[in-house]
Amino acid sequence: MVQQEHRGPVMGAPQDSAPVTTTVINIRSETAVPDHVVWSLFNTMFMNWCCLGFVAFAYSVKSRDRKMVGDMTGAQTYASTAKCLNIWALVLGLLLTTGSIVLLVFVYATAYSVLLKSMQENNGYH
Repeated sequence: MVQQEHRGPVMGAPQDSAPVTTTVINIRSETAVPDHVVWSLFNTMFMNWCCLGFVAFAYSVKSRDRKMVGDMTGAQTYASTAKCLNIWALVLGLLLTTGSIVLLVFVYATAYSVLLKSMQENNGYH
């Protein structure tokens, strides 16, 4: 069997004595600041207990405006406030909607039992 030996180029110190210069290019990356407009719009349309969804939508629009101007710090501040308001609007909306449904079912069940009881008393079923 014949074995072949593969060698790449030998890396080492540069042969000439000239100083090595480096160039650094800073590429400014656009930091993505989410403005939560869609979430705020959803909360405004469907979970708008205490108008928190509308207020969150206003802060989201302010965040988007700041982002367009180039003020990323201001955009981040408004976006953070909009996110907090959206979380509260969603949690309160879910709790109050669920509570309203449970209360409604309880009231209808109580009214139905009172109605049956009054019908039985009127028909002579004691």
